[in-house]
Amino acid sequence: MEGKQPRHLVSWNVNGLRAVVRKGAWQPFLSRFADADVVALQEIKATPEQLPPEARSPEGWYAFFHPARNRKGYSGVALYTKREPDEVRFDLGFADEEGRILGARFGRWWVFSIYFPNGGGAPERFAYKLDFYARVRDAVAALATQGFAVAVMGDFNVAHQPIDLARPKENEGSIGFHPKEREWFSSLLSAGFLDTFRFLHPTRAGAYSWWDLVTRARERNVGWRIDYIVLSEKERPLLAAATVEQDVLGSDHCPVTAVVREE
Repeated sequence: MEGKQPRHLVSWNVNGLRAVVRKGAWQPFLSRFADADVVALQEIKATPEQLPPEARSPEGWYAFFHPARNRKGYSGVALYTKREPDEVRFDLGFADEEGRILGARFGRWWVFSIYFPNGGGAPERFAYKLDFYARVRDAVAALATQGFAVAVMGDFNVAHQPIDLARPKENEGSIGFHPKEREWFSSLLSAGFLDTFRFLHPTRAGAYSWWDLVTRARERNVGWRIDYIVLSEKERPLLAAATVEQDVLGSDHCPVTAVVREE
């Protein structure tokens, strides 16, 4: 079974994994997605040593972590896999001190948990975001060109189209819905990738994955779809399902999933 293709993929920005455990949301999450092959987390905000045992090494899972090295309690990504990967990597060929990239290979399949930068605040952070975007696009496109199947899961921190946020007119040009960010997402698709949810549900509105906590936006579903599972285009015939799991609580984001058929 080792190296077998992962079929059920789940991604969740937990906005602090220790907080999710404290809220009692971690075990219900693992139980709900017990049949998943790979679970990707973003914004874990902890080192492995800081995590409680049920998050650091849950029974039945291999666990891998890439915490931020330059700031404590910041960023960080994780992967939980049912089978031991053939290979694990912590970068895409460029420096990642902020703990944003983690990949695992199963045969010809690469799956990544990526926490893309927010880009807000100082202008240099927006420049950093755009540079990060471009480097990731080029790296995963190169893997696909080499014959790998590639799934990029994570918080992309951009709503691609007006249908992907509740108030597109009010947010036109703002961080997260800026033309340069949206153009990058289009360029990722043009480079040979598929937005799994939007491909299967081209007209479904209201499928948001993030809501502002301060304004209690989740109660009114005034949100943004900024969490994605993006799949290499040549695997399109295998794509069977994609969901946005809005009823899963514990974070200001909800999980997203994709199911691919066996090759």
